[in-house]
Amino acid sequence: MLLKDKLAQFNQSGHAILAANFYNFETLTGILNAVGETSQDIILQVSEGTIQYLGLEMTVDMVRAALKQHEINGWLHLDHGSSLAIVQKCLDAGFDSVMIDASEKQLEENINLTRQVVKVAEAYKANVEAELGYIAKLGQNQSGNIYTQPEEAKNFAEATGINALAVAVGTAHGFYKDPPHLQLDLISRIHEITPAALVLHGASGVPADQLKVAIKRGISKINVATDSKNAFMQSLKVTLNKTDEIDLRLVFPKATQAVTDLIAQKLTIISSA
Repeated sequence: MLLKDKLAQFNQSGHAILAANFYNFETLTGILNAVGETSQDIILQVSEGTIQYLGLEMTVDMVRAALKQHEINGWLHLDHGSSLAIVQKCLDAGFDSVMIDASEKQLEENINLTRQVVKVAEAYKANVEAELGYIAKLGQNQSGNIYTQPEEAKNFAEATGINALAVAVGTAHGFYKDPPHLQLDLISRIHEITPAALVLHGASGVPADQLKVAIKRGISKINVATDSKNAFMQSLKVTLNKTDEIDLRLVFPKATQAVTDLIAQKLTIISSA
């Protein structure tokens, strides 16, 4: 099934899917080990930084091989694509889904660029995600929220033809300085009139009870990235402080397991919603 069809189903049924960023073999394996213990599907996400680190072809081949080995149904998604050029490269390489993030540009420019991506993606039958509103990125002010408004979301989705829309409803990318408080009523209002599936970016650190209600209110895709990186690195630091072992194959597994444990928690939250 195409990812855009899956998200359309979830948008109608009130379900959600986890979208988890990976950065190397270990974090990818940690994610898939957790998914393998459930009957859920997964969206595997990479940023442009990860593509630069791994290489585009390696990224695609690694995901395809890993999904086959783990016998898991999943899709590969470009997270926060910055240009039509990177979107085109990812689609040509075999990505199932792409995000064009022009949310920091003027609205008209965001619409025009997103519309171009949608047109290009049609030939690949790929899912297209965009962003509207202010969702603070790493290092940005988390208190300057500009929430996505229902009518704006509806008009944006209809004008661009996107399949999924990341909305600003109280989350931020990276670590939270203060506990997040999702605008749950706003999610409901956006969902009621917007044809695109709604995406929650910055779900790392959002309390489980809020995530569950957000799904019931209309969120169809839950993004997790920071938590996975943090779980892996914190575990690895503990291990390295306790050993002089230089064999990576003996050092990395505990950190990989930390990612597995984290993703398992997120999957439980999503399935219980």
